[in-house]
Amino acid sequence: MRRSQFVCDTSAIADPSLGTVADLARLHIAARRLNLDVVLRNASDALVELVAFVGLADVLRVEPRRQAEEREERLSIEEERELDDPPL
Repeated sequence: MRRSQFVCDTSAIADPSLGTVADLARLHIAARRLNLDVVLRNASDALVELVAFVGLADVLRVEPRRQAEEREERLSIEEERELDDPPL
């Protein structure tokens, strides 16, 4: 049976520390007791590196970042030109 996910938006964590990772680890333990997997969303590079540094990368899963969508190309090309002279 697949566990349900608890998604934790970490975008507000501007300057992560070891205390931050410890809090997330405690959250993970509590979630496991409720049969939930914790997934970190919008994790900064600093948080991802810190989680990996302490060896919890396999435990605290990080949702992959979405790539910014490129602007769509216009379907037609608009050309500028002068208007014809109106008929007399």
